[in-house]
Amino acid sequence: HSPANQQRLAELVDFPVLPKKGKRSATELEREHDPRFIARRHQHSAVESAINALEAHGLDRCPDHGIEGFRRYVALAVVGRNVHRLGAILLAQAAEVERQRRRQRAA
Repeated sequence: HSPANQQRLAELVDFPVLPKKGKRSATELEREHDPRFIARRHQHSAVESAINALEAHGLDRCPDHGIEGFRRYVALAVVGRNVHRLGAILLAQAAEVERQRRRQRAA
């Protein structure tokens, strides 16, 4: 965090979420307690979690070169993660159907 970074970020996005380290002034405290700030700060945790999930599945290094290769690699990583999530959802649904069948047989 620095005042220069805050200014540059404010030029790029409408509501920058860059928490200040250390002692905060009253205006900084007010800004950091804004519900929009808090919600967006929590979204950052979700993004970090998604990045960790990608890295855990072998997508921690990009073997392709150049910006186009990087974009292609990121796109494939996102597709791969989505397929992984869809598979988990389908498995959970199948397990629920099986549980319901067992309950009906037992009754």
